[in-house]
Amino acid sequence: MLNALTLDIEDYFQVHAFSNVIRYEDWNNYECRIEQNTDRLLEILKEAGQNSKLKPQNSKLDHSITHSLNNSFTQKVLATFFILGWIAERYPDLVRRIHKEGHEIACHGYAHKLIYNQSKEEFRSDIKKAKAILEDITGDGVVGYRAPSYSIIDKSKWAFEVLVEEGFKYDSSIFPIRHDYYGIPNAPRFPFIVSLNKTQNVEFSGLSYELKTFQNSTLITHNSKFIIEFPLSTIQLLGMNIPISGGGYFRLFPYFIIKRGLKKINEIEGKPFIFYVHPWELDIDQPRIKTTSVLSKFRHYVNLDRTESRLKRLLMDFRFTTVKELLEALKTKNLLTTMCIDT
Repeated sequence: MLNALTLDIEDYFQVHAFSNVIRYEDWNNYECRIEQNTDRLLEILKEAGQNSKLKPQNSKLDHSITHSLNNSFTQKVLATFFILGWIAERYPDLVRRIHKEGHEIACHGYAHKLIYNQSKEEFRSDIKKAKAILEDITGDGVVGYRAPSYSIIDKSKWAFEVLVEEGFKYDSSIFPIRHDYYGIPNAPRFPFIVSLNKTQNVEFSGLSYELKTFQNSTLITHNSKFIIEFPLSTIQLLGMNIPISGGGYFRLFPYFIIKRGLKKINEIEGKPFIFYVHPWELDIDQPRIKTTSVLSKFRHYVNLDRTESRLKRLLMDFRFTTVKELLEALKTKNLLTTMCIDT
């Protein structure tokens, strides 16, 4: 089964965990290591595609899409790069290298500010600026967005209206877990529709892959405002959603637990998973931020030395593509035919 590999292109000093001690205005004072770390990721993806021994296999999600993407998969592993506008503005050649390799360029905002700490117009300005920078560099449209630190939560669902109005076709910002600064624990665990009714209320509706129809009798018309959400993946344990789809969770949990959980999503639940990693997670020599809290240090630095080897194993154990390709798969399965999504 094809899953989505996503890379959040931001540097070590831009993460939310350090925002209490590193101001946005001071970013230029820090050593930027994004080029070398992202280039290493590009090398790993290329090597994984050349070395992969995975065979085509049946998929409950979409056998025809799996077949049609086999040729490109055997040559390289493709991923979606959610790129910070601040980075793209300073390193346009890096964005061009990513794009030239065939990866999807998507938006991570400009200044890595939590959505719920912004006004609607501040948020609009941030994503509009970042989207324009990325599109100017690549010459292609940008249709995907991921919020800094997954900061679309219950009180910032208004962001979906802005995303739709600014031309985004999908979002991948919701983590269906409980966390101290992100998460919507009752959100669907798998790709779903976010629709806005006439009063701009936000409604979530799950997609039924097997029935090729919408759950909850949701009707999407040509005049509806909607966007497709690709939530970060979790497994269910004792009635709780447990995050295993990347980042600190990938570094903290033993690899066999990660692999078992992701295989369960693919083989038992019959769904794709959404996985993520940051370039700085491969960088064991990055400068240490000593003035932040013990918890923030733990979250950021735990097991950095394991990321690269685990990522290489993951790329051998599972099949990956871009989020945009998964969106195309939903279209091909006639799940989104009434939506007229043009990517």
